[in-house]
Amino acid sequence: MEKMKFDIDRCIKLGLLKRIPPSKEKAEGSMKNAENWLREAKNNLQNLTFRSCILTSYLAMFHAARAILFIDGFREKSHFAVARYLEDKYATTGLLEKEWIDILDFYRETRHEDQYSISFLLQKKNRKKHSNLQGDL
Repeated sequence: MEKMKFDIDRCIKLGLLKRIPPSKEKAEGSMKNAENWLREAKNNLQNLTFRSCILTSYLAMFHAARAILFIDGFREKSHFAVARYLEDKYATTGLLEKEWIDILDFYRETRHEDQYSISFLLQKKNRKKHSNLQGDL
């Protein structure tokens, strides 16, 4: 079975992305949120609260990515659509390395599993996949 492609147009058609007037103010607000979540992620990592670190790290990435959407005149209705937007508009054009989309997706999926699964267990092998990020926190 062929994998369904989720580009910007498909996300709009499915209601996962909405066009809005571009907003520098909303983008700046989202970046402030990203900075706050990043500070909290650093504290969580220092305190070895790894599950909280996953959540706060993801939220920092999400809000930074969301700022780009606000600048471009879009609003997400799905966390999944944020990564698809960046992938379609920025990664395919070479303005953003695909690795960053993969990292955002990895943290989104891990955060989702942790929040909604009753059997989530953070394992060392999961943390190692993107361990190069620890130096960035």
